[in-house]
Amino acid sequence: MEWQHLVYFQTVARFQHMTRAAESLSISQPALSRSISRLEEELGVPLFERQGRSIILNRYGSLFLKRVDNILTEFQEGKQEIQDLLHPESGEVSLGFLHTLGTHLIPDLIGTFRESHPNVKFQLTQNNSGVLLEKLEAGEIDLCLVSANESNVRVQWEKLWSEELLAIVPAGHPLGKSKTILLSELKGDSFILLKKGYGLRKVTDDLLAEAGIVPRVTFEGEEVTTVAGLVAEGLGVSLIPDIKGLDSSKVCKIPVHWPTCERVIGMAWLEGKYLSPATIQFKQFVTDYFNKL
Repeated sequence: MEWQHLVYFQTVARFQHMTRAAESLSISQPALSRSISRLEEELGVPLFERQGRSIILNRYGSLFLKRVDNILTEFQEGKQEIQDLLHPESGEVSLGFLHTLGTHLIPDLIGTFRESHPNVKFQLTQNNSGVLLEKLEAGEIDLCLVSANESNVRVQWEKLWSEELLAIVPAGHPLGKSKTILLSELKGDSFILLKKGYGLRKVTDDLLAEAGIVPRVTFEGEEVTTVAGLVAEGLGVSLIPDIKGLDSSKVCKIPVHWPTCERVIGMAWLEGKYLSPATIQFKQFVTDYFNKL
């Protein structure tokens, strides 16, 4: 069995289409088909069910793919570990973070870290907590700053800080000049919220339920800035972090004194996944940074 056969098998399993897999590998389709056939002959079982040009993993193929994924992952991580040992101060950190953290926090963190580690590079990914945790589990990112993880036992999560959530209402709203409010005072308003599946949406839903509000949701967005923009146009109210740059002539931000409106942000990483020296250094730097606040 050749190493190349495993790579080809993994690629075909991912695409489940011979032509697309061959294009991805920059080889001819007949050559790829021959490689898969030789692998199946050596194993003594078929690995795919063929349906024209599309091929689907059978139960033998699914079982074998798990082993192949582990083999190739270990190989790549072994190569990376050797390179990192040779060049511990010039590695790369793959970091995911929430959109609302990108305007000031992430630039501050990276800028401060690179003052003492100028050769470390960063690969950055912005998204919601759910997508970032999926990317973390898939090995696409090393660390991410997200709201609390409750669903995946493989994901390790460390609390960093709590972020206040403010009620935002359109200018001219009856509560617009209030210094503080009860969340229940918004019971009669229409709400503009993030879509289901976002970490902030779950926090907001829980807070509204605690305040006895069954929200009438008129719009759902994917960005906090979009939600704020819709509020500014008088289309509803919302509950969001204190983001910079809101037009105070169109939007009023009001603290809520009950219930306590906040979301907890922490750092997540995948248990058992290899982390480069650069990533380990940055991870410790982030922990120390927030412990000093």
